[in-house]
Amino acid sequence: MCEDVNPMPPAKKLFLPELTGSAEDLKALVSSKLPELYGENPPEIVTSRLKAELGDILERRYDIIYMAAQKIVSDSLEHGYIVGSRGSVGSSLVAYLAGITEVNALPAHYRCPSCRNSDFESCAGWGCGLDMPDMNCPVCGTKYVKDGYNIPFETFLGFGGDKVPDIDLNFSGEYQTQAHKFTADLFGAETVFRAGTIGTIQDKIAYGFVKKYIESSGRAVSKAEENRLARGCVDVKQTTGQHPGGLIVIPQGMEITDFCPAQHPADDIDKGIVTTHFDYHRMEDNLIKLDMLGHDDPTMLKMLQDLTGINAMEISLDDPDTMAIFTSPAPLGLPDDDDIIGTTGSIGIPEFGTDLTIQMLNETKPRDFDTLVRLSGYAHGRDVWVGNSRDLILNGKATVGETISCRDDIMLFLISKGMDDRTAFRISESVRRGRGLPEDLEDEVVRIGVPGWYIDSCKKITYLFPKSHAVAYVIMAFRIAWFKVHKPLEFYSAYFYRRSRKDRFDAECMTQGIDVARAKINAIKRNAAAKPKDKALLKTLEACYEFYMRGFSFLSIDLYESDPVKFLIQGETQLRPPFVAVSGLGDTVANDIAENRTGREFISVDDISSACPKVSRTQLEQLKSLGALRYLPESSQMSFF
Repeated sequence: MCEDVNPMPPAKKLFLPELTGSAEDLKALVSSKLPELYGENPPEIVTSRLKAELGDILERRYDIIYMAAQKIVSDSLEHGYIVGSRGSVGSSLVAYLAGITEVNALPAHYRCPSCRNSDFESCAGWGCGLDMPDMNCPVCGTKYVKDGYNIPFETFLGFGGDKVPDIDLNFSGEYQTQAHKFTADLFGAETVFRAGTIGTIQDKIAYGFVKKYIESSGRAVSKAEENRLARGCVDVKQTTGQHPGGLIVIPQGMEITDFCPAQHPADDIDKGIVTTHFDYHRMEDNLIKLDMLGHDDPTMLKMLQDLTGINAMEISLDDPDTMAIFTSPAPLGLPDDDDIIGTTGSIGIPEFGTDLTIQMLNETKPRDFDTLVRLSGYAHGRDVWVGNSRDLILNGKATVGETISCRDDIMLFLISKGMDDRTAFRISESVRRGRGLPEDLEDEVVRIGVPGWYIDSCKKITYLFPKSHAVAYVIMAFRIAWFKVHKPLEFYSAYFYRRSRKDRFDAECMTQGIDVARAKINAIKRNAAAKPKDKALLKTLEACYEFYMRGFSFLSIDLYESDPVKFLIQGETQLRPPFVAVSGLGDTVANDIAENRTGREFISVDDISSACPKVSRTQLEQLKSLGALRYLPESSQMSFF
């Protein structure tokens, strides 16, 4: 009776929701944007790629996914928040022309913003158009726009569109909730669900379970047996959860239980949110997922735009002073021999402010945008940099441009050696998943003249980052770096705001001058047992030290003048910290003070405590020690004796 029952939908059958007019809208967007960039008669390299992409997208009805993403991105931009693309969506020229991503996947080229003339022929060999020399259009004399990142489309949709597109986007954390609501309104609330996750036991937890088991059973076992037992627990399913930004969209008129079980997170029906129960990867061929994560960079850029009035989208991505901070702090007016700042100016810059990426900068000395993209690929991959590309570069066996940093590098390199597109793609897919070279193709790779070191590098890799993802991240990072160079006080205001939102700013040691900041930095570095919170605080301290070194300073926190959460710019060289700059003092308490100070003047610390019930005595003592309470007396009562 049950032979024909299948608990899951047929494999490779995609169930799409309806989005009225999506195919026509997508074609209209592309056809209107194309002549804006490349004129009425675009080059064949553009039209042939566009034809191939659109053919696959429309045939498979992926236009619904594209237009959903386009509408969500447009809504975010209308609210003033830039959207960063993630994953491989930047590999798609259609996605670029539709405004879903800023990454132009075409090979490096020049294009004229005036007469729409373009030049691809003279740009061969460049990995990134931004790195090419400035040139004027030979037709009208206008300065050329330098564009293109050379990313193959197949990394997104495969050949013939056989990969279901997964469009991942980074929204400002301040807009993310609105993005989710917009999606529900777009398709219908009854069709949109949060993507569930299944959490598994990780290494440290597994080891803890084993230790408790051994203690409770009274057994005595060797260290090797402990490790064996722990390995047996790793990846055992433990709990269900909720993806931080993933939304599953089902067709109108169907139920989520047609595809999988659904539940409230932690089975708490009061939360109102319903999530899928199965791991999404079990359904990725059947349902579309929109991955809309909250991210700090769009929030920071929105704040910088508001502070400066400068449109971040118009910042030049080949600004030489900004590029120079990745090899020296000199553009910041700082020496390159300071033991805290080091030999780069990248402290506080996303992608390039960690210990690992600063070491990469020091060892590769990047002079161009393409190298920054490669460093991002190294940093996000697994077994790509340490013990692999790094050794090849430092030992002189290969240059940065020759090594593998992103999955697209392999496909493009093999094609350049004469391999056909499909075989090259198959190899790049195998390597980027950590499977090495397919056994049946290794002889072919050797035959076309691929160096031995390159083959060995492929075999070591366990995961490779998409190039379009790296490009999108570096674009965001470069814009923020531009503000650090050209609008420094606004940069530090936004950066410290971002850090304080995560309780990674401590006014007690950061607003007391450069010597206190230096002492705290050195104390954390010397402490081998430093806690994770102190290590996270260290990055803010280093930026704080740099802030002082550039001639800036903090005013004291003030009961009446400080903002609850923002670092206010005062004059040309000073910032006034907010209440949340005090360690452990959160938004609720900060807003309580701000709301209750309006229209009154406190006469004592007790008066503040009475008016602001959410402020603890400890927090009042912290504010008092920082001079924020203007030396108010403790009590409102007067003593005559």
